Amino acid sequence: MKIARYYNNNDIRLDEIPKPILGSGELLVKVKKSGICGSDVLEYYRFAKMKKLGVDNLILGHEIAGDIVEIGSGVKGLKIGDRVFVSHHVPCFECYYCNQGHHTACDLLHSTNFDPGGFSEYVRIPKINIEKKGVFVLDKSVSYEEGVFIEPFGCVCRAQRLANVGKGLTVLILGSGVSGILHAQLAKLRGATKVFATDISSYRLGKISKFGVDKTFHANEDIPSKLLEFNDNKLADIVIVCTGALAAANQALNCVAPGGTVIFFAVPGPGVNLEVPINDYWRNEITITTSYGAAPEDLQESYVWILSKRIKVTELITHRFPLSKAGDAFKVVSEASESLKVILEPNLVE
Repeated sequence: MKIARYYNNNDIRLDEIPKPILGSGELLVKVKKSGICGSDVLEYYRFAKMKKLGVDNLILGHEIAGDIVEIGSGVKGLKIGDRVFVSHHVPCFECYYCNQGHHTACDLLHSTNFDPGGFSEYVRIPKINIEKKGVFVLDKSVSYEEGVFIEPFGCVCRAQRLANVGKGLTVLILGSGVSGILHAQLAKLRGATKVFATDISSYRLGKISKFGVDKTFHANEDIPSKLLEFNDNKLADIVIVCTGALAAANQALNCVAPGGTVIFFAVPGPGVNLEVPINDYWRNEITITTSYGAAPEDLQESYVWILSKRIKVTELITHRFPLSKAGDAFKVVSEASESLKVILEPNLVE
C-alpha cells in the first residue's frame, strides 16, 4: 500500500509498504479522507518524536475517516462496510489522571496510535483503541469529510469545557485558522454574548468573519484598547490562544478581564517562557490554563454537534490532494497563506 513519509515540512516522500496484517480483536480501515493538522507541520514537535523513537521519518495523519474492510476475530459491534472515524489516542479510564478528569494526561493516551498513520491507504486499528471507545461509526448523514473534523473539533470542545465558556461571556480568539474558526462557532453555540478574533492574515480574518464573529482585529493593533471600545469598556472574559506565536501569548495576558480565563489551546515552542503579571492576576482572580488533545467524551460531543449540522466544518476545507501529492499539500499548510483545512485522499485520482 502507498504511504507518505514525513522527513520535514519540505521533504515528504511517497513510499510503499505491506498492508497491515490483523491480529485478534483488530480492524483494518481503508482511509477515505485524512486531514492535515496544524501540529503535523510543527517541525520541533515532529523532530522531537523522531529523536525519541530513533527514526528519521514518520508516517503522520490522525484526522481520518474511512471504511472497515477487515475484522479480526473477537471484534463485536462493528462490521465490514461500517463507515468510521477512529481516534488515534485513547486513555485508560483507570489511572489517577483519568479519574481526575485529565484523560489527555494519561500515559496510555500518549502511547497509543493506529498503524501506520492516516497518510496511508489502510490503517490497522489495535484492540486497545477499539476497547477504549476510540471507534465511532458514522451515521449515514455524516460524510467522510465531516468525519475528518471529529478529532480537531473534539479538541475544541474539550478546551471550551475546561475554560467554562458559556452564556453571557465575551470571548477573544487569538488566531483565526481552522481551530480559531471552530472555537468561534462553538463559543456562540455555548451562549457567548460576543466573540472577537484576531490574526495577522487578512485572508483568515475574512474567513472567520463569516462564522459568527462579532468583530475582527488585526493582531498588530492595540487589542486591549479595541476590546474596551467594542466590549462596553471591558476586556474579554475568556481568551483562547489558537496560535503558537509568542506575541499572541503575551498579548493574551493583557486582554483578559478580572475573573476571566486565558486558555492556551496552542503554545510557543519548547524553552519559551512567559512573564505573567502575577500580582495583577492575583488581585483579579484571573485563571491561566491549558488544553491538550481530546478524550472520548470530547469526541462524542464533537460528533453530536457535527451530526446536528449546527457546526459548519466542510466549509473550512480549502484544498484536496491525492496521497501522491502529499508534498504539495504540506507546502500549502506550512506556508499558511490562503488555506484552511487541507485534506489528503488516498483514493483520489490525479
